[in-house]
Amino acid sequence: MAEIKKSTVKSALPKEIFAVDVKNHELLKLAYDSYLAQSRTASATTKQRGEVSGGGRKPWKQKGTGRARFGSSRNPIWRGGGVVFGPRGNENYTKKLTTTSKRVALRQALSVSNAAGKIVVLDFKTTGKTSEAVKFLIDNKLDRKVLMVVDEKTPEILRATNNVQSILLVRANYLSVYHILNADKVVLSTKSIAVIEKWLSKEDK
Repeated sequence: MAEIKKSTVKSALPKEIFAVDVKNHELLKLAYDSYLAQSRTASATTKQRGEVSGGGRKPWKQKGTGRARFGSSRNPIWRGGGVVFGPRGNENYTKKLTTTSKRVALRQALSVSNAAGKIVVLDFKTTGKTSEAVKFLIDNKLDRKVLMVVDEKTPEILRATNNVQSILLVRANYLSVYHILNADKVVLSTKSIAVIEKWLSKEDK
């Protein structure tokens, strides 16, 4: 069985990424909503007047009844008629953020999580057994939602964590504000810190 241990070297988290001053949470909220919007599908559809079945016959004659004239029972103002301005299944709900805004939001999310004591630096060594991942959680008292950040998803780590419901495994350069804020603990591998620093320390243009 492979050894599962804490990193013996306490990695210093870069202050320009993990200790920035977050004056307000507006950008965090926008980035959070943007992630959810990206996964939203336009599945709701309604039928317009010409798509509703029936209504081919004129409800009553044009004149002489004392009622308003109608040509079809599929009129939108009738019950069972078509829907005006309803969803058509081709709506675009995505919310775009600039690259600069995404980097700033990620730095803010990591800083907020770090200030709350949610970020820990641990190295997970495994041969690919699920029991090793479970032992890792127990030994480090990680019993809720854990975001495990690695520099590379090796086959061994994937096999060990795939069946552990409380672990979400992501590569360092695929971090999102949504996953960071939703996690109860963010476990960074030593090597992932360098990847995050290289990615988020780029000059904003």
